[in-house]
Amino acid sequence: MEVASLVLPVFAIIVTGWLAGELRYLSRSLADALVHFAYNVAMPALLIVTIAQEPARNLLEWRFLLAFGGGSLICFALVFLPVRTGGKHDLASSTIHGMAAAMTNTGFVALPILHAIYGQPAVLPAAVATVFVAAVMFPITVILLEKRDSRGRSALSTGLAKQILLNPMVLSTFIGLAWAIAGLPIPAPVAAYLNMIAAALTPCALFAIGLGLSVEGLRSNLKASFALAAVKLVVMPLIVYGLCVVMGLNPLYTVAAVVCAAVPTAKTVYVLAHEHKVEEKLVAATVSITTMLSVATLLIALYLLSGPASGAG
Repeated sequence: MEVASLVLPVFAIIVTGWLAGELRYLSRSLADALVHFAYNVAMPALLIVTIAQEPARNLLEWRFLLAFGGGSLICFALVFLPVRTGGKHDLASSTIHGMAAAMTNTGFVALPILHAIYGQPAVLPAAVATVFVAAVMFPITVILLEKRDSRGRSALSTGLAKQILLNPMVLSTFIGLAWAIAGLPIPAPVAAYLNMIAAALTPCALFAIGLGLSVEGLRSNLKASFALAAVKLVVMPLIVYGLCVVMGLNPLYTVAAVVCAAVPTAKTVYVLAHEHKVEEKLVAATVSITTMLSVATLLIALYLLSGPASGAG
């Protein structure tokens, strides 16, 4: 019951957003503005104020990175290789299939959920997972999608590197890291300012997820989307949890890794699919299905792991 009382209000915000859009109380187009604010303003504020105040020795937990990152790459391979060798899908299509099952929405779902339930101690691992998605999974996707066009590869590499480094999540993480390594305290007014902005992340991000959720997106590619959702919401968290156990990760970081693995498919995958005109309907359906089903799978994961985590906190 304690887990439900913590988690259900978080998902109630998503449902509230969905109802607001479904009943046309608010325009679904407002979801984009909320996402932009959360992504470009509130989330960087939270990452900076959290990481900058963390002792430098605690900043790099390689076991967490290997557990979450390794699980992500394993799940990508589990989908990409069979789809590619099946002979029915080209490289771009196979890549989108793989990333729909492996690229996770850490920034807009996992990070707000972990922050809401476990507070700032859980923000750091969520930030690491978010940077991994932005700095590893995203470039892999772009490189594989662009491989069919060998022209302008140098310009592509330069543009990709710039896009990664200027990503708000990556940039704010680096700012926080530099501040923490310098060992300087954040002035009280600056910390208060950042915390006030950061407090808007959870409601804005989760409400926007619900507001942008469309039932129409479920009507196509249902069979394939449910298969990808099963990998995303069941197989990936189990693999990540197994890696956490093997590496002896502490309870809070284990919960953070599993939650980051168990959240829905990142909307970034749809953006890339739309830009390259590859499997757009499949990704849209997968994002919608994983968003809806993750309510149940996350509740189960948090219930099973909450005891050790709360004890560690």
